[in-house]
Amino acid sequence: MDNIVVLGAGYAGMTAAVGIAGRGQRVTLVNNGARFTERLRLHQVAAGQQLPKLSIPELLDGTGVEFVDGWVGGIDLAARTVRVGERVIGYDRLVYALGGVPDTAGVPGVEEYAFTLDQAEAVQVTDTVVCGTGLTGVETAAELAEAGHRVVLVGRAEPGAELNAKARAYLQRVLGELGVEVRRGEVVKVLRDEVVLDSGETISTGQVIWAGGVRGSELARAAGLEVDELDRVVTDAALRSVSHPEVYAVGDAAAVRQEFGVLHGTCQSGMPTGVHAATSIVRELRGKAPKRFRFGYLHAPVSLGRRHAVVQFTRPDGTAKRAWLSGRVAVWYKETVSSAPWPSFRRMVKVPASGTVAWRRGGRYTR
Repeated sequence: MDNIVVLGAGYAGMTAAVGIAGRGQRVTLVNNGARFTERLRLHQVAAGQQLPKLSIPELLDGTGVEFVDGWVGGIDLAARTVRVGERVIGYDRLVYALGGVPDTAGVPGVEEYAFTLDQAEAVQVTDTVVCGTGLTGVETAAELAEAGHRVVLVGRAEPGAELNAKARAYLQRVLGELGVEVRRGEVVKVLRDEVVLDSGETISTGQVIWAGGVRGSELARAAGLEVDELDRVVTDAALRSVSHPEVYAVGDAAAVRQEFGVLHGTCQSGMPTGVHAATSIVRELRGKAPKRFRFGYLHAPVSLGRRHAVVQFTRPDGTAKRAWLSGRVAVWYKETVSSAPWPSFRRMVKVPASGTVAWRRGGRYTR
């Protein structure tokens, strides 16, 4: 029987492993750590909240998936092997799902002095600058402010720039009510106790949290896979590596192109790529050609602490519609979305095909 190896047990990797195993194939899942990391909730961890400990082996119990806890040291594409510690694992198909890492290389001082959400520890000081006004930065700033921190949120774009005007105004009003101070500007240097903006302005701080985007791991480039400028594996329409078609790339680790552009890394798009890779690999092993992956966005849910949220509904290309939610219903909606992956994994263990109907294909936006 063919052996399929999945690297990474995040949202996309877990979906792929469970989907493949549920269709009777032999799967080895490699991850550095046995606890599932809820990346959707890392801003809550930063604010000192305790999250449930979700066990990857517990979910995989009874699926037949072999779980290997270890750090991936290298991939030999010619030999079709993966090195994990002292162990070498052979594969017939590989699913590359190692996710993204914080993009810290472009600004001097970030790697030395800034923290990232990936470090998954509570912020100890109460005077914090959050760098990055994207939705991750907004969620982090709001969560910390609600927990009593003095927070400055700084970035080139205004917070909520992706939302429609009314939703954006609501988001900014809540940030103001929480005491978040917003500064516009590009961070050009991070020092031990301050950040420097392109205008020359400096902002003093006890701690810096970097939320300035993500990129792929260097492992793919080092192995010889074709990658883009952010070290994401470049895929064909079926999510196979354009340079090594026996390798599928999913989630944040992949540069997945649709008619409207390259997908940005989210759980919303990551889990569907995992489902599609699982289905496609099984089709190939049965002598059939894989189908083209199609995906369209549905929404952008944003938590603003535990008591506020905003949900922006979108067109398949991610642009904002008129419809949006706020208040308690938005808090409920966001929490439902954040809690959905784990039950989805359990459902797919029992009914692997259930994942294939769970996402928007994009209609005319992806034809």
